[in-house]
Amino acid sequence: MLDAVAKKGCFNLTSEQISAFEKYKKLLLEYNEKFNLTAITDPDEVDLKHFVDCMYCLESIPQGATAADVGSGAGFPGMVVAIMRPDVSITLMDALNKRVGFLTTVANELGLDNVKCIHIRAEDAAKPDAMREKFDVVLSRAVANMSSLSEYCMPLVKKGGVMIAMKGRKNEEELEGAKPLLKLLGGRTKEVKQYSLPDTDISDHCIVIVEKVESTPNKYPRKGKKIGTV
Repeated sequence: MLDAVAKKGCFNLTSEQISAFEKYKKLLLEYNEKFNLTAITDPDEVDLKHFVDCMYCLESIPQGATAADVGSGAGFPGMVVAIMRPDVSITLMDALNKRVGFLTTVANELGLDNVKCIHIRAEDAAKPDAMREKFDVVLSRAVANMSSLSEYCMPLVKKGGVMIAMKGRKNEEELEGAKPLLKLLGGRTKEVKQYSLPDTDISDHCIVIVEKVESTPNKYPRKGKKIGTV
């Protein structure tokens, strides 16, 4: 299933990658019985709506990039990137230790040496003595609205790097509303890529690519209700 549907999305997988995804899926469904990782539990839907969906961000990641996945959850899109792009060194961040334990198990079972899994909040990761402006690429999928997400992610992006936000659907009002805060954070929307998932009626998923043109002021990210506001 995975190889066939991936090819329809123009992604070619090696036998090693297919094997890695099968192990990943097995662990995902096993751990999902212990604590909630995903609402999608049909194996074929996991292939399509998690694995293949995440692959659409791959072409936007530069060769040899250092990357972070903020709010990685069950590893989407970060673990998929790690499997598909061994040239990318990626840090998976999540605020829930159980999820980080799961991600660590997956990385170890798959023998991925380009993955680091960290139990940390984005606000703490952005502190000057942590990982502030350390990454070429910061990724996120289905975490928050564009304004809040930008405030979590942009402080982690190097000047000249990019934030890549995977959104369930293209929402012009949401993207337009985020522009004033993006400017304050040193960001500028570079491109919005819309795509369709093969063998589904899903045709409005999109990837928002924001380039970091200026350093983010030290007061960001803020806390509580101020996050995502101008």
